[in-house]
Amino acid sequence: MGKKGSKKGNDRRGIAPNILLKHVESTAPFLFQGELDSKSPGTEFIEKLRFYKKNLKLLNNIDLPEYFHICLCAHWSTAGTFVPTDVDNQIRESLWKQDSILKYIDKMAKLTMESWKWDYSQVTNRKSYNRINNEVMSTHEGTWLSVAIGGYCALVKNKRADLASEMAELIIAEARKEEALLLQLREDRDHINFLRAAPLMAHNFGDLDRVMIQWNMDGSDPFFKEVFKLGHELNSSYDPILVYTGKVNKEFSSKENHRHMSMRQPKCLRKSSKFLIPVGPFTDDWGKTLGQSELLDDSEKAEIVAAFYEGYKRQDQAFGYIRAFRALTKELDQGLSTLEQYLPFDLLAEIKSSPFMELSKVTREEFEADYAKRLEEFVCPNTKIQF
Repeated sequence: MGKKGSKKGNDRRGIAPNILLKHVESTAPFLFQGELDSKSPGTEFIEKLRFYKKNLKLLNNIDLPEYFHICLCAHWSTAGTFVPTDVDNQIRESLWKQDSILKYIDKMAKLTMESWKWDYSQVTNRKSYNRINNEVMSTHEGTWLSVAIGGYCALVKNKRADLASEMAELIIAEARKEEALLLQLREDRDHINFLRAAPLMAHNFGDLDRVMIQWNMDGSDPFFKEVFKLGHELNSSYDPILVYTGKVNKEFSSKENHRHMSMRQPKCLRKSSKFLIPVGPFTDDWGKTLGQSELLDDSEKAEIVAAFYEGYKRQDQAFGYIRAFRALTKELDQGLSTLEQYLPFDLLAEIKSSPFMELSKVTREEFEADYAKRLEEFVCPNTKIQF
């Protein structure tokens, strides 16, 4: 098996699975250190990665569905980390177009449908909650939608009408699930969780749209019309809450939830799943966790603070870094002074005299109340909906 890519027969799959496992371990070492449950229903994707890490030689003889399965497991395990595995195009498109696909497409499609129920809750903090029924939404739904629509297109292309219909039904069910969650959060007057949910929905339907375009789906197909641009254009099949939520994301959250390049530098953040970044800008609990953690020494916490400030400078309207900074330093005996010996003099002076420092004086209660008030006042230009 080559180091740079995997080839079996006439198939050209992409990254070799042993290299993929190394990438997973690099970005999420906690997967292999006993921190997470891999025995409960829905967590088998974690156990599969652990199994192959212990049995690397078995990777030499895997077929296309098993390679696809490993890619799914790797991406589900790392999509919520600072450096997700780069197998998006494989699981969305290229593996569905292999020379041997006719032999394996049914198995891959059924696996994709099963993965809708995988329990990703341990491997991401980018979540919004419905406090009434504990239903959760994250960016993992977008990951699933992007694979599912790729599978649907492959099934249509290969004339697997029954399985294509099943896949379409699940995609619609996912859209309905997100619609229901948003409506419930609005009914519950849960401003903060709604603001968390907005960028998640935008991400998820954005992933769906991109892969539909990538596969050149037929725009006249009724299914295409039912699920395309759900966060952007009014659709008679759905409540206007979806378009409203898309506009809320653009107004309040779009500058907060990006690739967080600055946070890739502190490798100490990869020590635990508890350190995974949540939905911005509501990061106070995350900062508190980092400040309290005994897994991080003061020099590492200083490195994280420097990354917060770097992230803020890159995106000066991303307040999540400020919230996390405030919460982290409040957990230290002497606040920021605890970390002074680990921060360069010029950087420390710059932080202390910056708007970043001034804005960090705002309490959590004040910050969240301001967002809730602004959400109440916001009127969606497309739907005229108010929260």
